[in-house]
Amino acid sequence: MPGRSDPKAELLRYLRSAREALVWKLDGLSEYDVRRPLTPTGTHLPGLVEHAAGVEPACFGDTFARPYFTEEPPPWWQTEDAEPNADMWATAEEPREQIVGLCHRAWEHSNRTIEALALDAAGQVPWWPWGRREVTLHHILVRVLSDTHRHAGHADIVRELIDGTVGMGKDNDGMPPGDQVWWASHRSRLEQVGRDAGRG
Repeated sequence: MPGRSDPKAELLRYLRSAREALVWKLDGLSEYDVRRPLTPTGTHLPGLVEHAAGVEPACFGDTFARPYFTEEPPPWWQTEDAEPNADMWATAEEPREQIVGLCHRAWEHSNRTIEALALDAAGQVPWWPWGRREVTLHHILVRVLSDTHRHAGHADIVRELIDGTVGMGKDNDGMPPGDQVWWASHRSRLEQVGRDAGRG
């Protein structure tokens, strides 16, 4: 008979996988490449990581009365006087090691909350409208898990546009076999499919 599953442990395992994939996208790039905005809205890699470093202290900290920022929060933290979208980009003066370090410390704080509380533990999201603020740890875990995987997907595409690197980690690209020539041919084929569909 198979062993009983632990839903909280499974959710945390998938959350850790998304976190690691997101941070890994910064490895091996120059300071210019790591900050290059590659979408019309300016999405870039350290901004995605910095955003993740802010989401978890809010969701797992403030929501469950377990504050993370006991001193002055970083300047990009979403306060009333923060620049709009400040948590989605990193300045030239912010070393990536600092951003990644902040992320790891935030994640450790989240992990302590997750380990300490039951999945049905109640919390309140202070920035949500009245009538919708009541949540459980399970709700927040699923929400943050989906948000982190979403941003890991953004980072995957941004990193591929920079240097072709794809996947969840150094030894786990999750891609079918094929060298650069094969992928170039595949992309050309898809381009032709699009053109044919457009003419049809």
